[in-house]
Amino acid sequence: MTDKVFAARELTKTYVSGETKVHAQRGVNLEISAGEVVVLLGPSGSGKSTLLNIMGGLDHATSGELSFRDLRLTDLDDRGLTSYRRRHVGFVFQFYNLIPSLTAYENVALVTEIADDPMRPEEALALVGLEPRMNHFPAQLSGGEQQRVAIARAIAKRPEVLLCDEPTAELGTTTVIITHNAIIQEVAHRVLFFSDGQISKTVTNEALREGASRGPAQRAGDHSGAARPACGRCRAIRSGLLHPTSCASKRPHLEDCSGERGHGPA
Repeated sequence: MTDKVFAARELTKTYVSGETKVHAQRGVNLEISAGEVVVLLGPSGSGKSTLLNIMGGLDHATSGELSFRDLRLTDLDDRGLTSYRRRHVGFVFQFYNLIPSLTAYENVALVTEIADDPMRPEEALALVGLEPRMNHFPAQLSGGEQQRVAIARAIAKRPEVLLCDEPTAELGTTTVIITHNAIIQEVAHRVLFFSDGQISKTVTNEALREGASRGPAQRAGDHSGAARPACGRCRAIRSGLLHPTSCASKRPHLEDCSGERGHGPA
């Protein structure tokens, strides 16, 4: 993976309230490549959400540099960040942020109406197994179904980058996730551990990174060394984050997967 999407250099964020200063980011250095799935782990208050918000253009850094491809986000004003979010970023928030007076279809359509090259709302909802319930309101959906509407809304604009606070799915894009789910950790290319506003440790899944570098045609026919991560992804999907038929269509070798940890095709 050499196509660099994000690059952070000595990124800091300090919140000031009276005489109190909270250092949410303390000189973060980070690079993320196209197609990577990166997980951020750490206790509450360690700086994960702050970094996600800065990467998504929801907040400004105090100092340092952050670039998205050739665009320096740290040089943009609020209007520039709004344009960046609209064109490039999809968000999946922990608490869904659905509009209660709109149906699932209408919540997704809010995004597709302003996107450059969106999916149809029903297409995005079908990918998460919710097409039959697209005319239901959030109050008529379970928590898991609301989460899937939020995922459909995020992917409907075909974003280059997905930023997810807890939920994730089988998605062909650069993805940064905050999660406490061990299954999701297994399918990440990298796991970044946060502590006191800094990246304290990085763990790399070499099997997944090697598979990604070979390309999808080779990955589909070669399951050696990748069965465990792939099956972990399948288990996450079968837990309700993505419809199993979509799992099989995107990863044909998982079609007969039993969903058990460590299980994989022969």
